[in-house]
Amino acid sequence: MNIPTYTAQALAERFGLQLHGDGGVAVHGVATLAHAGSGQLSFLANPRYRAQLADSHASVVVLRDSDVDAAPGTALIAKDPYTAFAKVAALFDVPPARAPGIHPSAAVDPSADVAASAHIGAFASIGARSVIGEGAIVGPGCVIGEDCVLGDGSELVARVTLVTRVRIGKRVRIHPGAVLGADGFGLAMDGGRWIKVPQLGGVQVGDDCEIGANTTIDRGALEDTVLEEDVRLDNLVQIAHNCHVGAHTAMAGQVGVAGSTRIGRYCMLAGQVGVVGHIEICNKVVVLGKSMVGSSIREPGEYSSGMPAMEGRGWRKIVARLHQLDSLARRVIALASKTP
Repeated sequence: MNIPTYTAQALAERFGLQLHGDGGVAVHGVATLAHAGSGQLSFLANPRYRAQLADSHASVVVLRDSDVDAAPGTALIAKDPYTAFAKVAALFDVPPARAPGIHPSAAVDPSADVAASAHIGAFASIGARSVIGEGAIVGPGCVIGEDCVLGDGSELVARVTLVTRVRIGKRVRIHPGAVLGADGFGLAMDGGRWIKVPQLGGVQVGDDCEIGANTTIDRGALEDTVLEEDVRLDNLVQIAHNCHVGAHTAMAGQVGVAGSTRIGRYCMLAGQVGVVGHIEICNKVVVLGKSMVGSSIREPGEYSSGMPAMEGRGWRKIVARLHQLDSLARRVIALASKTP
């Protein structure tokens, strides 16, 4: 695989950055400040790492204007160094070439419609009436059930399962082990025994989404579970049936969203956040890690219910005091009632 090379001047012009220093410096890769070497580009976004700047061997560093005087060599100045770095780093993320065609070991139903430019990998399976778009990639071991759609330029990396009635938009990337379109958890009690509620809906995923490894998105009971465009889900996220996730929302690992919940646009849910079912979260809400969202959130902003880690002895004292709260409250009420 050929490794691309860019000059600092070319990168500045391409991404609208201000050049400081030698524009002819060549860049052929990216790395952290601490581990970058000659020919590599790094970035400084968090002030905590500013001390590493002087000793870094990076040929080019992306940073803010306020840090440029501390740069030992060539710098690219950006309002948001992390975002600028991400754009530059994408130039070096060159995916392996995927030849169009269907691998001899793949099983494709005769009624499926597979574009000639699509790549179907080894031991993949494509069910009846499913459609694979132009330039789409179905990696090794993927299973696509009946009546599914994989949009143009989308990729199932490996061992991804689309169970049934799953419609994926354009340029979507789904990582290994993800399962979309499995039965939602619908049960009804009848005479002391559970009966299963049929899950007759599907899953819709909008354009430019990314879904992490071993994440699960259940199909709806009657209507579809929906992810709008540019939703980003980390690994091990659970989206239950009939949920609706707004565009540009991101969820970190181990987030769990119960059924029939609506989450707005531009929301961020940190790791291990839990969301109960049948509620609404408005646009532009940030929920911090390990929080439990138990009711609807109707105002944008930052929310938290988790308790951060602390020294063990102090935590045990807090727990002991919690057990005393009820009796303490009763004493306060009793004293207040005696106060003239």
